[in-house]
Amino acid sequence: MIHDAQLDYYGKRLATCSSDGTIHLFEVSGKQQKFLEALKDHTGPVWQVAWAHPKFGSVLASCSYDGTVIIWKETAGSTFTAIKKHAKHQASVNAIAWAPHELGPILLCGSSDSKISLLTFTEEGVWDAQMIRSAHTTGVNSVSWAPVIATGAFTQPGAAQKASFVRQFASGGCDNNVKIWSYSEDKKTYEVVQTLEGHSDWVRDVAYAPNIGLPRTYLASCSQDKHVFIWTQEVPSSKSPTGQTGPAEWTRSQLTSTPFPDVVWRVSWSMSGNVLAVSCGDNKVTLWKENLKGDWEQISEVNENGQRA
Repeated sequence: MIHDAQLDYYGKRLATCSSDGTIHLFEVSGKQQKFLEALKDHTGPVWQVAWAHPKFGSVLASCSYDGTVIIWKETAGSTFTAIKKHAKHQASVNAIAWAPHELGPILLCGSSDSKISLLTFTEEGVWDAQMIRSAHTTGVNSVSWAPVIATGAFTQPGAAQKASFVRQFASGGCDNNVKIWSYSEDKKTYEVVQTLEGHSDWVRDVAYAPNIGLPRTYLASCSQDKHVFIWTQEVPSSKSPTGQTGPAEWTRSQLTSTPFPDVVWRVSWSMSGNVLAVSCGDNKVTLWKENLKGDWEQISEVNENGQRA
């Protein structure tokens, strides 16, 4: 069974991963695919693959049930070689995500051992692993980086010049919660700044929508409870009565008034951030878009044969 398929930044290479512990690489040209090679260093099912930004070279990451994360890099002869094996987790690593390239080569990993790790390639040329313990008490299923441009950076006078890069990510876990993590300059680590409650079963996936500095942040979450939630956060309009500014509150809305027919496994935003794809256990992918009233409407449906309904 294939668990994930990801195109690289230019859409020229495709990586797939499957239950047999193998990663397959293909060259893509139009509707044609050419098999390149198979990577077989994992000893268990591979759940996800992720391409790094091309400024760091042709680099691919993979995570597996075997508890490891492997970083692969293209070498002479266009073959991929494992350059780093991250083995500090004690259980299945379920999710990985590269940070926005502006933050550097940082890989975020979520595991069933309840921990989140950040794997960073330092200026000294070594990989540094930072562990966040008890991120979700019964396991981490998904991770997603926030857009690096601050919300409202281009809509408030002078905000773009004052804003620094956002260092924040979201995680979803088996405790039914979505957590927002932000980097603390004082402690040099990521800390929970908000916990979003609402799901009644495991959170299977979380996904920040791409944002180009508009005044609202969108975060989608999906769950074993057959629901998809859209969480929105507005730019704070003013300081609180105490004169202090804190994290703006998140507002939750339900994508549909009724549950989906089966478990919802994945959510993914379009590059422009205005269309949401939802992958459900009934073997269908549906596309959703927000209308002018703020309601979400289904605009397309694709079945397991790739045919539109």
